[in-house]
Amino acid sequence: MLSVPAKYRLNLKVRQGLTLSLLGALLAAPVLVRAQATNLSTTAPRQTPTRFEKEIDAFLASDKTNPPPRRAILFIGSSIFRQWTRLPEQMAPLPVFNRAFGGSQTTDLLYYLDQVVLPYEPRIIVYYCGSNDINADRTADRIFDGFHRFVEQVHAKLPQTRIFYVSINRAPQKQRRWNVVDAANQLVRDFCDKDKTLGFIDVNPVLFDERGQPRLELYQSDHLHFKEPAYAAFAARIKPVIARAWAEMVKTSD
Repeated sequence: MLSVPAKYRLNLKVRQGLTLSLLGALLAAPVLVRAQATNLSTTAPRQTPTRFEKEIDAFLASDKTNPPPRRAILFIGSSIFRQWTRLPEQMAPLPVFNRAFGGSQTTDLLYYLDQVVLPYEPRIIVYYCGSNDINADRTADRIFDGFHRFVEQVHAKLPQTRIFYVSINRAPQKQRRWNVVDAANQLVRDFCDKDKTLGFIDVNPVLFDERGQPRLELYQSDHLHFKEPAYAAFAARIKPVIARAWAEMVKTSD
């Protein structure tokens, strides 16, 4: 048998150890890759509309003790509208009321349509939703499809109701997905342009300065929700449109 000189024996053992370690690492690599892939593919459970039961129950309880006007103007949507605390004052004398609930996506509005939309038989609906869909990585097509379904379901029961879609805000918090915001807004705008019962109101122009930069002074610290001056600016754009539509509908019904 060929013998290995003593001075090489230690180095040989080291090389053998390194070889075995490398082999072990290679064999373990697929396991690590699979584990990493599993972690990357794991997503949070889909949120269900029932998470808003308390908010909806509060609306229904309020309807019993202090019912809103029927055949009036309903504002519906997510937290951008829910936080509009001076809405009745800023829209006066128009008969408006608010049933927005924060965190809602288009699927949530569809789920509660029979409870906080149709029973009021609104002549006009002012709709703001899609912002949370954007944050949930929904596509522009999916956001548009949700609004399309909302229109179909409302008009199946209330064919004369006017529905105005307020543009999804190009908030700084969404800057990396402004392309999706713009695409969703354009799909809705094109859809509304083809139907006289629909309208699109773009509020984004008031959110940018002359240099095309976001007016950060209008936003809360999250760069998503708004301070009071933003709502005053929204009212200046929304109210004239709604007032004209309301006057036309009242005149037609007389």
